[in-house]
Amino acid sequence: MSWRARLTRIFLWVAVLGWAILLGAKLFDLLVLAGAWSAAPPESLSLLPYGPRFPIDPGDFFEPLGLPMLVGVFGALISGWKTPPRYRVWLVVPAVMMLMIWTFTILWFWPHNRALWHVATGAPDAIRDRTEIIRMARQWVHYDWLRVTIGITAFVSTVRAISVPFPEPQNSAAVKPAPAK
Repeated sequence: MSWRARLTRIFLWVAVLGWAILLGAKLFDLLVLAGAWSAAPPESLSLLPYGPRFPIDPGDFFEPLGLPMLVGVFGALISGWKTPPRYRVWLVVPAVMMLMIWTFTILWFWPHNRALWHVATGAPDAIRDRTEIIRMARQWVHYDWLRVTIGITAFVSTVRAISVPFPEPQNSAAVKPAPAK
């Protein structure tokens, strides 16, 4: 096995383990934690996992997990880039899914987490319309299931990449056979 194949396999193992841990934790977060705080908003928002009543921030778990996943996913993509397209697609999909999750999290979830937290703490700029608060909490849960679906897609692609034989790299300047004499 070439050094490139070994390196790609190492990165894939890091990515597989990262996606598996992320998905397990995300399912717990969604079913248990979000299930509690979104059960009957706005009153149930007091169960949001932040602040003095719940002094653990899920971001303290998910954010550090992002670095090894980033290294695994993009390391596998870079080291396996010269493989045939039929294999490379299994390396590209997790990278695209990871970028989608991060973009979605930063652009949609962080502002909505803040808005829900402001409702929970009675901040002066908090949303006051009960219907809007209920809609936002439900939408948060629905969109979080979308993040889980994106993560499952990335996990399955990563497992597929590590499960099939590693193809030989494609070189554009492939060695041509010598002409027959």
